[in-house]
Amino acid sequence: MSIAGKRALITGIHGFTGRYMAAELTAQGCEVVGLGSNPSDEANYYQADLTDLVGLSKLLADLQPDIVVHLAALAFVGHGAADAFYQVNLIGTRNLLEAIANCGKAPESVLLASSANVYGNASEGLLDESTTPAPANDYAVSKLAMEYMASLWFGRLPIIIARPFNYTGVGQADNFLLPKIVKHFREKAGKIELGNLDVWRDFSDVRALVGAYRGLLEAKPFGQYVNVSSGKTHSLREVIDMCRAITGHDLTVEVNPAFVRANEVKTLCGDNSKLKSLVPGWQTPELSETLGWMLADA
Repeated sequence: MSIAGKRALITGIHGFTGRYMAAELTAQGCEVVGLGSNPSDEANYYQADLTDLVGLSKLLADLQPDIVVHLAALAFVGHGAADAFYQVNLIGTRNLLEAIANCGKAPESVLLASSANVYGNASEGLLDESTTPAPANDYAVSKLAMEYMASLWFGRLPIIIARPFNYTGVGQADNFLLPKIVKHFREKAGKIELGNLDVWRDFSDVRALVGAYRGLLEAKPFGQYVNVSSGKTHSLREVIDMCRAITGHDLTVEVNPAFVRANEVKTLCGDNSKLKSLVPGWQTPELSETLGWMLADA
């Protein structure tokens, strides 16, 4: 299915992923409109509060999108207030689905961005979509609860649930690990304080991630869960070594016990075979290539 000419609504459009998603869908010929929590005079942008069902319903009735990509979420795992995760990620998503269902136009696809954090410490090795979830923090629990809630709407709305593993790129906030490391190398810092260096993560490139989301909108695997992952893991030690090789700069790495999470997920690696069957030819650059992009001119 071609999505050219469709009206695509992106929630969280001013966020890291949202900006790349808007560019991806615009390049495909979509008319992109966006929602966000902050005011802006940008064209085709609307300020909205996901916890305000009445206001959200009025806005969706006006916009009547063909496609919805729901990216708005409280995403930083280290965020302190647990209830905020549930208000935004669970209740906010439910309000959005109700507003879409009642907007007067049946959408063609609704993609919800969940998280691979729902797997928690489920098992070692490749995690596929049939792996039993084992969320290890409030962020992950809020995302799994969102998935269960959304499943109640499978009969009414054409929902696809994506489970992205870690991804990064230019423009990601410095409170995320890889941008923090990149920032220290760009600034030629003498040292960096990190938590556990022996956690292994599956990293994709944000440009590939939004390509996967666009491919899923076209493939329409409704009522399904789909991992978005590279299928490879790298430790933070390896990331540091890659940045050293790219920049020629060295720094001292100090482990700060305050940054070591008690319920840290040790290894997270996703099986992306389902995604590749739905979006043939999909791939993400090697992590060293993505880091090179982020470290350009460093």
